[in-house]
Amino acid sequence: MVTLPRLVVAAPSTGQGKTTIATGLLAALRAAGHEVSGHKVGPDYIDPGYHALASGRPGRNLDPHLVGEERIVPLLLHGAAGAEVAVIEGAMGLHDGRLGTDGFASTAHVAALTRSPVVLVLDVARQSRSVAAIAAGMAAYDPRIQVAGVVLNRAGSQRNVEEIERALSCPVLGVLPRDEDLATPSRHLGLVPAAERGDSVAMIERLGAQVARHLDLDALMAVARSAPVLDASPWDPRLEISPSGPGRPVIAVAGGRAFTFSYPETEELLRAAGCEVIAFDPLVDRALPAGTRGIYLGGGFPEVYAAELAANRDLLADLARAVRAGVPTVAECAGLLYLAESLDGVEMAGVVPVSASMTERLTLRYPTATALCDSLLTRVGERVTGHEFHRTAVDRDGAAWEIDGGPTGFATDTWHASYLHVHWAGHPVLAQRFADSAHRAAPHITTTADASPAEPLRHHGDVEAGAGLLDFAVNVYVGERPDWLDRALHAALDSTAYPDAGPARAAIARHLRRPAEEVLPTAGAAEAFTLVARMRPWRHPVVVHPQFTEPHAALEQAGHLVDTVLCRPDFTLDPSRVPDDADLVVIGNPTNPTGVLHPASLISSLQGPGRLVVVDEAFMDAVPGELESLVRAGLDGVLVIRSLTKHWSMPGIRAGYVAGDPRSVGELARIQTPWSVAGPAVAAIIACTTARANAEAARRARTIGGWRDHLEAGLAERGVEHVPSSAPFVLARLGGARLSLRGAGVAVRRADTFPGLDPTWARIAVRPEPMTDRLFSALDHTLQPTS
Repeated sequence: MVTLPRLVVAAPSTGQGKTTIATGLLAALRAAGHEVSGHKVGPDYIDPGYHALASGRPGRNLDPHLVGEERIVPLLLHGAAGAEVAVIEGAMGLHDGRLGTDGFASTAHVAALTRSPVVLVLDVARQSRSVAAIAAGMAAYDPRIQVAGVVLNRAGSQRNVEEIERALSCPVLGVLPRDEDLATPSRHLGLVPAAERGDSVAMIERLGAQVARHLDLDALMAVARSAPVLDASPWDPRLEISPSGPGRPVIAVAGGRAFTFSYPETEELLRAAGCEVIAFDPLVDRALPAGTRGIYLGGGFPEVYAAELAANRDLLADLARAVRAGVPTVAECAGLLYLAESLDGVEMAGVVPVSASMTERLTLRYPTATALCDSLLTRVGERVTGHEFHRTAVDRDGAAWEIDGGPTGFATDTWHASYLHVHWAGHPVLAQRFADSAHRAAPHITTTADASPAEPLRHHGDVEAGAGLLDFAVNVYVGERPDWLDRALHAALDSTAYPDAGPARAAIARHLRRPAEEVLPTAGAAEAFTLVARMRPWRHPVVVHPQFTEPHAALEQAGHLVDTVLCRPDFTLDPSRVPDDADLVVIGNPTNPTGVLHPASLISSLQGPGRLVVVDEAFMDAVPGELESLVRAGLDGVLVIRSLTKHWSMPGIRAGYVAGDPRSVGELARIQTPWSVAGPAVAAIIACTTARANAEAARRARTIGGWRDHLEAGLAERGVEHVPSSAPFVLARLGGARLSLRGAGVAVRRADTFPGLDPTWARIAVRPEPMTDRLFSALDHTLQPTS
């Protein structure tokens, strides 16, 4: 036997103010120091959201159709555990239930099942004595129901209130004056969810204060305490479901403003089954929670947020990958729309082969559904109770359920999507099957590296490398720096003088056998690209792609409209594609990320009157003998940019240089920021342009060549398409294996941020053979066929 003070807030019809009174009462009682619990008759998700804000506890539903009569009292006791009083808000009119059932699942039905006294809310804005007749009829209609009193809502003049009070035969427990500021705004499915009202908390506080001022809280508590004891035990999810296995698989549950509809018992059942429930917001989160092994997409208003949901392409793509990869997924109503190909013409996840759109017609039904197939959740012939409440429609339907004689919904062995909402407390076998599948599923690999970068041209491989990952994403030589280079760097750090790039400029000139006015030290290649972008008001700058994107980004940042010229399918350049009026042409050699080494003669042919050709030779030092380099050619209208950071294993030292015709180099020097080349960079340039450094650079180039041969041979052996490379990396078509490799602890560089490449390509840095063999082991596991 359990003692639980409780009352039902009901009304003769919808629109009388039940939500206003029930929510305000919860807030007022809580403010008075009571622990309160809010409950809602029927399937509605919105009112429980206001109850939760007012009470500080999850809002609960009590619906005999959804969960069965026998579970109503246990669920009430479960939801009200630890509370001093439970407030149950009714639905529609007191006696309005499922059509054709003589009031089954009505507020009166729930009041009778829970043996709860009823407080009637009566809107008196346009009525007087007739209110008393309505109250008398409500009280007499069903002898099982005890109407303990009334609350007069939206009251006007005191004279009219007194007239009504004289006519009533039951106690008046409060009179709430008209206050339009406290009205809850409507939405096409009912009220606006609390999560979508920015002022919800403040509104509920004002509402609680109004209720406390105008309703008799002591009398209402006396009504609640008059409820008899209940002969039942609280519902316990641990008795409804069994742990599915070892570990705690992550279930990603959609939330936020677009997905506000869910029953708290759903998550409680999943936790009882050994799952870890983690919420994510489809409006703002860029990826699913790490390690997701199950996805639950409940109800809400995605049609209101369609544009914002569609703008989050990263999450949509991640979700689609997860569902298609077999991560168990349940989608109800809004979830169905989110998984559809489009919603009101806006692209969604594209998993379910339908398009959805808003309609004028409200679909509202309270059906019993029969499963038409074996699926993730169901077995053919099983029956469940549920509800539908939506104004959207899909352009075709599947055959997950049979409802009202017709097929509807979509289902497979790994996902289930339909308009039907099901309360899993009434059908715990659905939760059990979902949890069992999540325990068996492989975790979805989700990282920020999977998401499309906000600025693709500024995305680089270092973003994808991370702690615990085998790094094939960054093109830095993995050997140790020579001792003589380390000594030079440390000595530069001890200097207290401002950096002087003059000695570095002289060292570069000696190294290239060119006059000093034809070379310029820079803070890495990045500074050189920025200087080129600023040196002239370029009329028609062209960047040959795919190639390192920093020159393109620098030109755009300087305000230039950049023209892209794509290479042939084999990533060689057709010079005829370069527009005749291009006054700046940027090309990489060897090109990052393709590794293609263009003939020097082809690049020289790009010269022309009034045109500057910029050659990015950042990886030329990895080419034995520096074949096809123009760094010593001394051609008019040609600038060559070099970087020292990768080949010499010092990415933190921004050191590089430009070599070219003196006029162009002089223009760059005039706009270069003073002291931009730091002291350690000056020291590095000097140290790396000596005869000793030349010998070490050649040795490193040969080593890289051996590592690259091993990588390319292994890729060929496994049938992986790749581009023959002359650089310290190889471009390979891995398809979806890039993400799988990351899941196996191997990072390779995504290539779809390079113009002209799609997500099937990835760039793989060359590494020593033992390290590359570990890559191959992970790749073999990824590529092996599944039975």
